[in-house]
Amino acid sequence: MVAFLCRLKESATARKVAESYDPEAKLAAREDQEDVEKVLAGDISAFERIVLRWQGPLINLAYRFCRDHGRAEDLAQEAFLRIYRGLSSWRKDAAFSTWLFSVATNCYRSELRRIPQVVQPIDVVLAMAGSKSASYDALERDDAVRQAVMALPSRYREALILFYFHEMDISSAAQSLGLPEGTVKSRLARGRRILQHKLPQFLGELRLREAQ
Repeated sequence: MVAFLCRLKESATARKVAESYDPEAKLAAREDQEDVEKVLAGDISAFERIVLRWQGPLINLAYRFCRDHGRAEDLAQEAFLRIYRGLSSWRKDAAFSTWLFSVATNCYRSELRRIPQVVQPIDVVLAMAGSKSASYDALERDDAVRQAVMALPSRYREALILFYFHEMDISSAAQSLGLPEGTVKSRLARGRRILQHKLPQFLGELRLREAQ
């Protein structure tokens, strides 16, 4: 699991470096701005292009929060409604994608508080994992830890999902959660400690990658 989380962050770092030199990413950002301006000017069809560009990432993010494909699609649909209604609140002091993920994250959090996802208590998840830990392969270990993360209190779970599973950096995760970066780092550290304490059969002497 530790290697899995570290690979996620290493791939995210490499991807973000590549994106800083990626002309396609810059083109997409320009298209986002142009389409937002068209929507605000009355061209509703321009929002369809925003949806087509971002529906995959938003469904993917929703799935990481709920682990249910059908509900992830419903959550993404609700997020797009909120994005459409709030387009005029994007102040352009941050990238459109940052603002979009912030709106979507807040939507998912509020909807999952309103209708909570059914998850196994963390001690039940860990008891099931411990009963067969010796025979676990890498994929089964990763799935067990994902279930353990989903069973964490929401303040830790949300930070871990964004930082490790959705590969956001601290700044982006903080903006998405509407929290100071220091608070996100603190919640990541606490969440890691819980997992390290609860999953010694998987984590052993290794340590989760620290948030920088």
